[in-house]
Amino acid sequence: MNRLRETLGMIAFQHSIFSLPFALSGAWLAAGGVPPWRTVGLVALAAVAARTAAMTLNRLVDQPFDAANPRTEDRSLPAGRLSRRFAVLFALGAAVAFVGTAWTLSPWCGRASVPLLAWLCAYSWAKRFTWAAHLWLGSCLGLAAPAAWIAVRGEPGAEMLPTLWMCGGVILWVTGFDLIYSSQDAQADRDQGLHSVPGRFGVRAALMASRVLHVLAFLALAQALRSAGAGIWAAVGLAVMGLLLVWQHVLVRGADLTRVNRAFFTANGWAGVAFFTGLAIGMGGAP
Repeated sequence: MNRLRETLGMIAFQHSIFSLPFALSGAWLAAGGVPPWRTVGLVALAAVAARTAAMTLNRLVDQPFDAANPRTEDRSLPAGRLSRRFAVLFALGAAVAFVGTAWTLSPWCGRASVPLLAWLCAYSWAKRFTWAAHLWLGSCLGLAAPAAWIAVRGEPGAEMLPTLWMCGGVILWVTGFDLIYSSQDAQADRDQGLHSVPGRFGVRAALMASRVLHVLAFLALAQALRSAGAGIWAAVGLAVMGLLLVWQHVLVRGADLTRVNRAFFTANGWAGVAFFTGLAIGMGGAP
């Protein structure tokens, strides 16, 4: 049980809630309602497996930096509670699970799984060379919606335009909240030669950029729902998400980062759940 707790902590398993609602939203849009439950299960498994593989690799690659950062030095790998060998095998197992699940969904998904996983994993090195790494992370979560749409339909199609709007909205949303979260490490990034918006432009500039991105994210998600004809309940879910985003920025004002965890975990976690719940009901099928 200790090993299980450490492993789930290493990959921050609870953060799956950020991408999973939008993967399911993409599946609901593709089906025009409730997808086959077997497909829903496979989409959820693929989303969690892909994130697990990429997150474990990120922890392996960042171990030296985490060990030198007071905020992260007690993570499982830097603290030695899990071995690198275990983490490598765990990442490989998750990668195999993702690719295998993708092939089970459709041949198109199977062929796309390896390049998609490569993109997710490559993010781990982004902060070495660009302060736009936040946007890269956003794309990793944003791709969940169109990937799930393709999983339901079997291959891409012209009808997936609303899902592409959703993808853009999620990219902007995730980039915005990552700017808030990474502001905690602005000085550590500068000290270690890592690139980030807070490290390069300062915390206040990062928080201002986050607000702008979240306004744009809300508009993109609204366009996704409008173009899909998702109904009034979907609009209600989006409105709740918007209120949670506003609350997030009320919690983190100026350079006060003492409530970042509430803004990051609580507000953003429930934001995705609210969006999916409204969409699922609006599309004629309760989640």
